[in-house]
Amino acid sequence: MSIEARGIHKCFGDFTALRDVNLAVKEGELVALLGPSGSGKTTLLRIVAGLELPDRGSVLFDGEDATARSARDRRVGFVFQHYALFRHMTVFENVAFGLRVRPRRERPSERGIRAQVSELLELVQLGALGGRLPSQLSGGQRQRVALARALAVRPRVLLLDEPFGALDSRVRKDLRRWLRRIHEELAITSVFVTHDQEEALELADRVVVMDHGRIEQVGTPEQVYHEPASRFVYEFLGDVNVFHARLEDGPARVWVRPHLLDVSREASERGARAVVERVHAAGPTVRVELRTEAGERIQAELTQEQHAQLALARAEAVWVRPRAGRTFAPAEDYAI
Repeated sequence: MSIEARGIHKCFGDFTALRDVNLAVKEGELVALLGPSGSGKTTLLRIVAGLELPDRGSVLFDGEDATARSARDRRVGFVFQHYALFRHMTVFENVAFGLRVRPRRERPSERGIRAQVSELLELVQLGALGGRLPSQLSGGQRQRVALARALAVRPRVLLLDEPFGALDSRVRKDLRRWLRRIHEELAITSVFVTHDQEEALELADRVVVMDHGRIEQVGTPEQVYHEPASRFVYEFLGDVNVFHARLEDGPARVWVRPHLLDVSREASERGARAVVERVHAAGPTVRVELRTEAGERIQAELTQEQHAQLALARAEAVWVRPRAGRTFAPAEDYAI
């Protein structure tokens, strides 16, 4: 099922959460709403779900206006950050809940409910844990129960609000890979909210970068990272250095990713002289913190092989040269 948000505007008192947002999600896509706190991503998700009403604008499912429909009538599956499981119910009954509370004419038979729930528990790799209570599960297992419960009602759309935000880093990475496999198997249109850039870039087919209630850019993970549409997108997606430079029409600033910065002991006309302040060599790449003669703090990223060859020492003078960078018009400046 496709989703379309047309001119969605939403205020909470004096605060404007969304400013005439337009977004189209294709059938079967997995789309990430990415942005800092207060950017409007959760509000947009809740409006798509029917949990909030827009002040103006409309939500369409498969081209039909669903703005006035209730959350239940939209047949949306919603997964919250903090699971929202019923503590007194077993895993099996948590997943079965949405099926048991359906109107009698729509409710499957008890045999049908048991078969469907058992199938879902196997899908989320919890088939042997149906008799346990949520308190007897790990955080990652509880989140999988929450996803199975959302899928039990056979939703047309799956919406997830910071689904892995309450989990530790290792569990989040494992669940990201698992969710991607589930999505590909079920091919259900899915939208998830996150403030984690790595999560969005790894999981999503397309990423929607939001700030101050507006959409800054929509594109594939490769497009938003390598071809940012604005200064905000460039700075929000990963580390970046800002150099003061001079172009043909006057002074300018150049944005450069750390991995696009060469470090050398040889002087360079296109480079800047800097002093090494710190070297972080733990991990697959090496981060080098430097300070230029102009007092700018910058960061370079080297491979372990480059680091071994250079053998940089603290307080050593070197030259840094950007291999590639981006400039943005002054009109794109924004308040941080």
